[in-house]
Amino acid sequence: MFEYWQFWRNTEDADVGRFLKFFTDLPVEECERLGALQGAEINEAKKILATEATAICHGRDAALAAAETARQAFETGSLAADLPSRDLPRAELEAGIPAFKLFGDSGLVTTNSEARRLIRGGGARLNDLPIQDENRVIGLDDLVEGVLKLSSGKKRHLLLRPI
Repeated sequence: MFEYWQFWRNTEDADVGRFLKFFTDLPVEECERLGALQGAEINEAKKILATEATAICHGRDAALAAAETARQAFETGSLAADLPSRDLPRAELEAGIPAFKLFGDSGLVTTNSEARRLIRGGGARLNDLPIQDENRVIGLDDLVEGVLKLSSGKKRHLLLRPI
C-alpha cells in the first residue's frame, strides 16, 4: 500500500491539479486551488492527492496508514513497520554481506554495478546513515529493532528482516 501511496506523492508539481481532478472525488474548485499551490505548499497538495487516490482504490484506512508510514519514514526518520520489506536469510547476515551486494540482492537496484555507483554517489543509506564504502561488510551488528533499513536515494526504502 505504501508504494502505491508513494507513487502519487511523487507526482510532478505541474501534474498535481490535473491528477486531483482525474483521480480523486474532491470538488473541482478544491483541485484547482491545491494545484495552484507553489513551493513547499505543493507538497501538502501531493499528500492529499496520494491519500485521496489511495483511499479510492484501497480504502480510507489503508490510505491513512500509508500516509502515517510516510510521515514516520520521512518526517521523523523512524523505522516505519509498514515500509516495503523482504526476508533475508539470517546465515547470510551472520557471514557478513558487502554493502554493494546487499543492495544488489535487495532489489533496490538492478545490478551490483548500479549498487556500487549508488554508494559512490552518496545515495545509499543503511539505517538512515550514509554508506561510504561499497565493500563495507554488513552483519548482525547492524540490525536496528531487528531489521536493516536500506535506502536508495530519498524516496526508495526497504526493510530487510532476517529469518
